Amino acid sequence: MRIVIALGGNALLKRGEPMTADVQRENIRSAAGHIAPLAEGHELIISHGNGPQVGLLALQAACYTRVEPYPLDVLDAQTEGMIGYMIEQELVNHLPLGRPCATLLTMVEVDPEDPAFSNPAKFVGPVYGKAEMERISREKGWVFGKDGDSWRRVVPSPDPCRIVEIMPIRLLIEKGVTVICAGGGGIPVVRAPGNPRKFSGIEAVIDKDLASALLALQVNADLLVMATDVDGAYLYWGTPRARRIKRTTPGNLRKVDFAPGSMGPKVEAACRFVEATGKRAVIGALADIHKLISGETGTQVTPGWDEGGDRIP
Repeated sequence: MRIVIALGGNALLKRGEPMTADVQRENIRSAAGHIAPLAEGHELIISHGNGPQVGLLALQAACYTRVEPYPLDVLDAQTEGMIGYMIEQELVNHLPLGRPCATLLTMVEVDPEDPAFSNPAKFVGPVYGKAEMERISREKGWVFGKDGDSWRRVVPSPDPCRIVEIMPIRLLIEKGVTVICAGGGGIPVVRAPGNPRKFSGIEAVIDKDLASALLALQVNADLLVMATDVDGAYLYWGTPRARRIKRTTPGNLRKVDFAPGSMGPKVEAACRFVEATGKRAVIGALADIHKLISGETGTQVTPGWDEGGDRIP
């Protein structure tokens, strides 16, 4: 099968961990150990998140005041290269000798009129307490949103429209290369008015899961896997009634309001891919990735109803 695997933040940095290179590399090493065996029988395309890393780079840049801080699209590119390098290296260390793997910086076109630009809602960066959040908000003018019991910076997250480098991505896949691309949702760019060949960056972070769904669609993937730190999407999350949705359809999933900063984009990405292709998507834990692919666990999203499906109130 041709499989797009969207690695959640847990593959890079678990909540509360220090954002050091050593910690991230150790997490990526573990992720690579789960993913590499799949390359024996499948074509793999891997994407990943970058929210904490973009926020860290923004904070570091703000400490050096002799130059203007770099815009978000440039920080997206920096993190895509940095994280892609670590994933590629650890995958190569796990893959059989000579098995090719490559990271491709990926621009993703967005609509400059997307309403997300007037409603920033995408979490980036580390978590803060209320007092620290208020201080940084005053000093830097950043917008913050509540993330559990803490606060995180929020930025615009427009819908991905087109993957600019889709042709070289397809060529690499056809040559048997395991491709790492569209990291952090890709680098957000817009077309110049009246000149479709000219692009420029824009201040935003594209949701990794929605970009991964678009990637899976445009490479004609057979399966979209969103590997995260929970074993699936839940009904009544955070209550004694919580239960995992084991198998369902996009129509059923759309009846439920999932948290926009966590499970919501994953569910929307799964629905988009399944609705557009008639194929399967799955959400679940990275450690269970072999069972996610075989259909044994996670939240399996399929185009049609079957007797094993969960009925959603």
